[in-house]
Amino acid sequence: MSPEHIEPSTPGLPATGVPLEVTAPFDGAHLATVQTLTAEEARSALGVASDLARDRDVWLPRAERIEILARAAESIGARREGLALAAAREGGKPLRDSLVEADRAADGVRSCVEFLRTQRGSEIPMDLNTASASRFACTTHEPIGVTLAFSAFNHPINLAVHQICTAIAAGCPIVIKPAEATPISCYSVARVLAEAGLPGGWCQVINVDSHESAGALASDPRVNFFSFIGSQSIGWGLRSTLAPGARCALEHGGVAPVVVAADADMDDALPLLAKGAFYHAGQVCVSVQRIYAERAIADELASELARLATELTVGDPQDPGTDVGPLIRPSEVVRVHEWVEEAVDGGARALSGARPVTDTCYAPTVLFDPPADCQASSEEIFGPVVCVYPVDSIDDGIERANALPYAFQSSVFTKNIHVAARCARRLDAAAVMINDHTAFRVDWMPFGGRKLSGLGVGGIEYAIRDQQAEKLVVMRSPEL
Repeated sequence: MSPEHIEPSTPGLPATGVPLEVTAPFDGAHLATVQTLTAEEARSALGVASDLARDRDVWLPRAERIEILARAAESIGARREGLALAAAREGGKPLRDSLVEADRAADGVRSCVEFLRTQRGSEIPMDLNTASASRFACTTHEPIGVTLAFSAFNHPINLAVHQICTAIAAGCPIVIKPAEATPISCYSVARVLAEAGLPGGWCQVINVDSHESAGALASDPRVNFFSFIGSQSIGWGLRSTLAPGARCALEHGGVAPVVVAADADMDDALPLLAKGAFYHAGQVCVSVQRIYAERAIADELASELARLATELTVGDPQDPGTDVGPLIRPSEVVRVHEWVEEAVDGGARALSGARPVTDTCYAPTVLFDPPADCQASSEEIFGPVVCVYPVDSIDDGIERANALPYAFQSSVFTKNIHVAARCARRLDAAAVMINDHTAFRVDWMPFGGRKLSGLGVGGIEYAIRDQQAEKLVVMRSPEL
């Protein structure tokens, strides 16, 4: 497969920034050259979007948005194999999981259509007193304006859908900057929308030549909604630069905890925990990272989880038999190993893995009882590493699960409904999964972190609503 040359999808504007070379994380193969924009050129892209947002005569009617998105969903479904293979090559997620991602993306676009078909305003009661007599009032929804989105590498097809298609559904022109490591899938989604009839300028995919150029975009006063998926240090920093009045949604990571009761069905729980910990080599913002198991079962759980870890096939993401692919960069393999070594030096027992497989892949690792303050346990590792701790009680597990300044998704495994209810109420998290792993998600459910883990709520309908303003219309007539 010869490398692509990709130009920003900004109509009629130059792109003179330093080209971005995209390589495969598994073997370093050259996949594409992406032309980048300077800060001034990127601001011009915002100008195109702003002109569309300000001219109400060119706003896309709801019926047209529905038709475009419906055609796009069908097209993504028809191209699933090609999209999945490209995503596996550029992002390293195993092909079998990338195929699932492509299917999710098509379904996510269909969810946009379903929401548009059913979204409605409400009647506000009038004629309740003299002041409100002879009036009728109702609410409607209109686009908030220009959406600017910065995306992440780990789900390059599906995240593009969540950011681009929700903006189009809301009626907002969008400028999106995909992750430098995985831009190809985002450009592919934009091409699908263009072929489905989306007019030029409504979805501009750009990469910029520097972090300074990205910052200039985020702080531009023409941005009405900023959608960010990535690290918390960058996300919170960019939020502080937004212009007054700009809305934002920040999706960062967590250090997802699981509480396991002594009565849990181990045969059911273990495969789920392994999937949640090692899916996409742990490069998931809600990946299982900390397991607090009651002491009576902790040793067995850790040993069996380590056994499952050693049975996973690590390697080329394009191979249908691969379970765990590479980390996104070789430097991430080095970092993850340093964090694991710190935990082992602090007293953790490494029951599996704890070593690089190659310069680009890391072995699925189970650490037993590492220091609570080691980085592998206290910070998001974004690698195939899970920490297992024995705890003296469910409440001990809850307290330790809640000890960090992150709050995203969590879970509990138990057969006891009262234990499940206690955890659901007391775990400091945006979501609690009962007898499931922390990485469970469907695209129509609310999805977002609290505290350092993020701001706002994702999910198709929630993101569409974030990019719309509710407008009240009051009519006065003596006939009312």
